[in-house]
Amino acid sequence: MWRDPGVPADSFYEIRPECTDVPISRFKIKAGKTLSARKWHSAFTPEGYLDIGKTLRRIYRGGVHPSIKGEVWEFLLGCYDPKSTFEERDQISRRRRMQYATWKEECRQLFPLIGSGRFITAPVITEDGQPIQDPYVLKETRPAKGLDLAVLPQDNNSPSSMDAANNLVKVTDKRVVQWMLTLHQIGLDVVRTDRTLVFYEKQENLSKLWDILAVYAWIDKDVGYGQGMSDLCSPMIILLDDEADAFWCFERLMRRLRGNFRCTDSSVGVEAQLSNLASVTQVIDPKLHQHLEHLGGGDYLFAFRMLMVLFRREFSFCDSLYLWEMMWALEYDPELFLMYEEPQSASSDKAKGKTKSIRQCGKYERENMKNGAKNAEAPLPISVFLVASVLKDKSTKLLQEARGLDDVVKILNDLTGNLDAKKACTGAMKLHKKYLKKAKKT
Repeated sequence: MWRDPGVPADSFYEIRPECTDVPISRFKIKAGKTLSARKWHSAFTPEGYLDIGKTLRRIYRGGVHPSIKGEVWEFLLGCYDPKSTFEERDQISRRRRMQYATWKEECRQLFPLIGSGRFITAPVITEDGQPIQDPYVLKETRPAKGLDLAVLPQDNNSPSSMDAANNLVKVTDKRVVQWMLTLHQIGLDVVRTDRTLVFYEKQENLSKLWDILAVYAWIDKDVGYGQGMSDLCSPMIILLDDEADAFWCFERLMRRLRGNFRCTDSSVGVEAQLSNLASVTQVIDPKLHQHLEHLGGGDYLFAFRMLMVLFRREFSFCDSLYLWEMMWALEYDPELFLMYEEPQSASSDKAKGKTKSIRQCGKYERENMKNGAKNAEAPLPISVFLVASVLKDKSTKLLQEARGLDDVVKILNDLTGNLDAKKACTGAMKLHKKYLKKAKKT
C-alpha cells in the first residue's frame, strides 16, 4: 500500500545558513493526516461553531499545518470557546487587543522604550531604585534618531522611570523597581532565544518578544518574569501576526505553567512537578527510580529543563511545536475557555453536576475522567508522563551506564534531536494508563 512520505515543514521556519548543528525535524506534512487549512475551515458551521472533537483527533494523528497553527492554537489553549460564533470571537478579539494596548501603554509610561522597536540588555536601575550611570546603559536608553522617548505627559507625582535611567529621579515604588530590574534580563534572554531562526534576524521581532514579556511581567504580580518564558513565548509571535493575539496565546499557556515559575526563598514551583515525576517513575519503573535515588538524583532536578520549557531544547523548533499541539489536543478540556474567562460560572456548573461531552475532550482528559482523577486532586499534566516516558525508554542505558548524576545528564543531553514527538506522546499515554491502574490498586 502506498504511503505519503510527507513534506518537510522546516521551510516555514527558515534556519540561518551559518547554523549547521540544528537538530533535524522529523515532522512531515502528510495529506489525510495533518490538519490542513481546508479540513480546519470545514470543521466550522456557517455561524462559526467548531467541531472540536473531530479536530482533536486529526491533530493527534498528524499535527497541524504550519499555515494555520496560530489560529488552531488559540482554541487548544482556551483563548476561544469552540461553542462560540465568528461574531462572538471577533468581539472577544477586539476587547483583548484593547486590553493589551492599555497594559502596554501603562508600561510605556513607566519605561518609554516599551513599544519603541528597541530593547535593553543592561540593568537600568539598582535594587534600591537608584539609576545606573553606566555608559552602555545610557547608550541603550538614549532615544534612537527620530524617536522621542518622552512623548507622554507624566503625572507630577509619578515621574517617568526613563528619567531614572538617565539619573533624573530615584524610583520609590517597589513594584516598579522590581519590574524594571527584570527588563534587562528579559532582553538578555530574548537575544538568546531561537537565535538559529532567520525570523529573529529582524530587530522588530526581537523587540516584539521583549515587549510581550515585559508587559506580562508587569501584569502577573505574583510570578513576574522567569527565565524560560522567552522559549515559551517565541513560537506565539512567529505563528500569530498580531502582537496582542500572540500575547494572549502566551498568557493562556502561562495559566497552565506559571506554577512552575513561582519562586520562594527556599523553593521553585517546578519542584512539585519533579516530585510528581519521581512518584510516577517509582510506580512504573521502581528499579530505575531506586537507581536514580542511589546516585543522588531522587529530586529529579536533571529533568528541570524539560518541564520548564516543555522540551524546547530536546527537539528542533518545528518538532517542539508538533509535540506541543499533540499534548494540548490530548489534554483538551472543552471547559477551558470558561475556566479562564468565567471561573465562577465553571465551578458553579461543576457543583450542579453538569457533565461535559466526553466526545469534545482530548484522549488524555477522557482517561482522567474515566478514572475519576478530576474529582480528587488536579490530575497530573501530560508533560510529567512525557518525561517519564523518555526515562523509561532510556531505562536500560541509565541502569547500565550511569555511575553518577553527570552520566544521567549526559545520557539525557544526548537525546537532543534524537527524540520522536509522536512516539514520546504515545509512550506517555501508555504510561498514564498503567500509572492510573497501579495507583487504583494501592
